[in-house]
Amino acid sequence: MQSALHSVIGPKKELHDLSGRTAVVTGGANGIGFQISRQFAQAKAKVIMVNRKEEQGDEAIKQIKEETPGADVDWVGCDLGNLKEVKQVFTDLRNKLDRVDLLILSAGINTNTYGLDADGIDRHFGVNFLGQFYAVNLLYPLIRKASKVSDVPPRIVFEASEVHRMSPPDIHFGSLEEINDENFGPTHLYARTKLAMILCAKFLLPEKVIKPNGDKVYSLSVHPGTVNTNMQQQWKDAYPGIFGSFLSWAMTTVGRDIEQGSYSALWAATAPEIEEKNLQGYYFVDPGQPGKESSQASDPKLADALWELSTKLIKEKVGDDALVPWD
Repeated sequence: MQSALHSVIGPKKELHDLSGRTAVVTGGANGIGFQISRQFAQAKAKVIMVNRKEEQGDEAIKQIKEETPGADVDWVGCDLGNLKEVKQVFTDLRNKLDRVDLLILSAGINTNTYGLDADGIDRHFGVNFLGQFYAVNLLYPLIRKASKVSDVPPRIVFEASEVHRMSPPDIHFGSLEEINDENFGPTHLYARTKLAMILCAKFLLPEKVIKPNGDKVYSLSVHPGTVNTNMQQQWKDAYPGIFGSFLSWAMTTVGRDIEQGSYSALWAATAPEIEEKNLQGYYFVDPGQPGKESSQASDPKLADALWELSTKLIKEKVGDDALVPWD
């Protein structure tokens, strides 16, 4: 698998020139997100990394500039589990940037214990999905702008997962009470967020935003594979004791390295096949390999419920004028 993946994307020379394009990468200073940011910078894109921890941003910028002198790379801090902070940070980005060509949603919490974020929402759902969905909304005017001035349509890529198949069958996205149900186990909490990401990429953005507005923008989701990052240590918190330690060991033993874990998103973000074959809303499990979503991830009614709940929660937590008009 390693050699096959390296032959698809491989080193920076195989990623085409991204001069003049702007990329925003949530989780971009750590793990898979950092590898994506690093490759974009090497390909001469302007890169904005968004993370919660400043020390990660400082180290990421230092490493990228050491490897690629003259790289146009910056970092901004944001807790994606705080919707008011998301509004402040991404509104500021919208006011400072001229355009956004690539938006990669790579931030997240792995399978972990139940807890609430700053908004009183299950932290998995708040950080992994809702905060990033709101970030897409706040930056969408710049994505639309890029689509009108570039020959290459912008792309929005969600780092989803095959674990979405482990979402409980009774997920409805019907209320905050459902989202905050403490009876869901750690894997169910995580799986639900990845299901939401795929639904967003497949239905919410294409059917409710892109197609109605006639925008030339592609919305996609990917599975990075089981990747050997620090996030795998969270299994120990999710399942204390021998079982959690075993899961952490197993994932780091069989997992891909971090660079390999970035390949699916890099391919989705840059491959000409996306536009040539009009692969709108697709979910990829490896570079160039479409996945077969679960029945839940293929349910437009479930997607409608997710849209209604997400917009409702954002307005309740931030204000009635929180969302930027999609049109």
